[in-house]
Amino acid sequence: MQIRIYYEDTDTGGVVYHSNYLKFCERARSEIFFQKNADIFDKNKGHFLLTKANCNFLKPAKLGDLIEVKTFIIKLKKASVFIKQEIYKENTKLFEAEVTLAFLKSEKVTPIDEAIVKIFTDLAKEQNLNLANE
Repeated sequence: MQIRIYYEDTDTGGVVYHSNYLKFCERARSEIFFQKNADIFDKNKGHFLLTKANCNFLKPAKLGDLIEVKTFIIKLKKASVFIKQEIYKENTKLFEAEVTLAFLKSEKVTPIDEAIVKIFTDLAKEQNLNLANE
């Protein structure tokens, strides 16, 4: 997913503010579901909650840059998913994060809906990734 860096994304020096990298990653994860016309935003059907994020800020993105967020499904468990996301400007990696998302329904961890599991497994296949399932 490509994102243009706007003034609102930056600090006074024109450098992307650190928390916005997480927002960009969240947008890319949401876009996966939008592209599949999956309705994961109905709270009655369940939703994901970020439980862990390990971030590495490698190089700054700046005002006007066009960046690309790449998302890789690493491991799929019964009620959680492990995702690696990388942000690039052209061929230069600017940011990387490994995140863990838990699936909740009625504020309780619950098995991920089969339709969502299929989206994740299909994405991993498209990326030629060997998805670890547990």
